[in-house]
Amino acid sequence: LTALPLPCTYCYLLLGGSDSGIVGGKIAKPHSRKYMASLQTDGSHFCGGFLIRDNFVVTAALYFIDKTVIVLGAHNITKPEKSQQKIQVKKYFPHPKYDEKFDFDIMLLELKQKAKLNEFVQTIGLPKKDKTVKAHTECTVSGWGRMQPTKESNPSDVLREAQEKIQMEEACASFCLFSQGDSGGPLICKNKPLGISAFTSDNDCTDPKYPHSYTKISSFLPWIEHNTGGLGNESKPSDSKYYNHHFN
Repeated sequence: LTALPLPCTYCYLLLGGSDSGIVGGKIAKPHSRKYMASLQTDGSHFCGGFLIRDNFVVTAALYFIDKTVIVLGAHNITKPEKSQQKIQVKKYFPHPKYDEKFDFDIMLLELKQKAKLNEFVQTIGLPKKDKTVKAHTECTVSGWGRMQPTKESNPSDVLREAQEKIQMEEACASFCLFSQGDSGGPLICKNKPLGISAFTSDNDCTDPKYPHSYTKISSFLPWIEHNTGGLGNESKPSDSKYYNHHFN
């Protein structure tokens, strides 16, 4: 992941989609992405996120909505699945330099109670340092965003995923929002969350010819560690169904 020239230095990672965002992606294997969180208000999904500790979720600051409920362990967010855990947010930590547009678009959500880690819900550890990812590396994004790039389109009932390919872009152009409902979700490269879904080119938000943009997580590791006490946890299996949680 290379630093980009101003105004986007260290904040954004530009990618060219090999799929057209989550729009046109495929249905994810149920509960295969146990770290995924659906951010909801009044029972409706509005943004994604991911669990890095049993009491902290990472998401985008763009969608700062009070009285947010975090839904973990979900595949179909329209059904009362037994796997789901619904937890209210105790405290919001939008980045102090967030400009309510694009820069520093990252937020931490502290949960009112700890998530129960099990066969449906797990944390995902953050990268320990800034690592270079080679061009053409394929990464994965997932979310419950709209099925079509129109305001009339409904969010997906089930978790969907798509592939993104790293590009080396030298400058930031103008942007529009990433497919609505997918923002805040993680960009996973080699089993690590390296970016947060943010926005993409305003030429066509779903055209894979144009680069999508992601907040570069490694630029915020000291801030995350300061507010959460760590960089995420790896859960380890204690038997075939349940997992112990460690703060190492």
